Amino acid sequence: MVTIEAVFAGKAVPYAREGTLSAIDKRRLDAPVEIRAEGLAGDEQGDRKNHGGPDKAVHHYPAEHYDAWAGEGIDLSSFLPGRAAFGENLRTRGLVEADVCIDDIFRVGTALVQVSQARQPCWKLNHRFGRKDMARRVQESGRTGWYYRVLEPGMVASGDRMVLLERPQPQWPLSRVLHVLYVDMLDREALAELARLPHLPASWKALAARRLERGAVEDWSRRLGEG
Repeated sequence: MVTIEAVFAGKAVPYAREGTLSAIDKRRLDAPVEIRAEGLAGDEQGDRKNHGGPDKAVHHYPAEHYDAWAGEGIDLSSFLPGRAAFGENLRTRGLVEADVCIDDIFRVGTALVQVSQARQPCWKLNHRFGRKDMARRVQESGRTGWYYRVLEPGMVASGDRMVLLERPQPQWPLSRVLHVLYVDMLDREALAELARLPHLPASWKALAARRLERGAVEDWSRRLGEG
């Protein structure tokens, strides 16, 4: 059980590249807000192809990671305390990727949510932090944060508790998922096991299947803003 330090939402606005929208600049909410099937009431996504939707309804980023980034010289002063530096909806202290498993079910305020996938960082983080390598650094650090799907809508506010109710896949902490995705990337046994997880999003199942079929890793350069 952990306490939610802050809840954030944002509007999609023009961002970085011409014709691009983003709601990464989310602001802290002082009042309770409803968590709905596709996210927090009033929250938006500028790129619905790669962000949002039922499997990316709520984004969670640990406060511990802010401490780690600051220790590595990343300036977070312009974001704190009222802005979500990483575009998250929830910030807590007491949960990181090693503590959270795929398909974990949490009570968040009065809502019921399920961990759906880790975040795959993209080029928007480079612009957010004014660093060409920030998306890659997030990926390589394993400090990505994660997403929830919403099983039951409800209300959430800063100060509410998060309680773990079920852990159907204890063998798959997000830290292991990230290791398979970005470190031991052609571990065929792990990829096959990952692809069999019953509630894994279709896009992640397809990614694992492609690696198994081709024996090669997909090109990340465009997503990371390096292409």
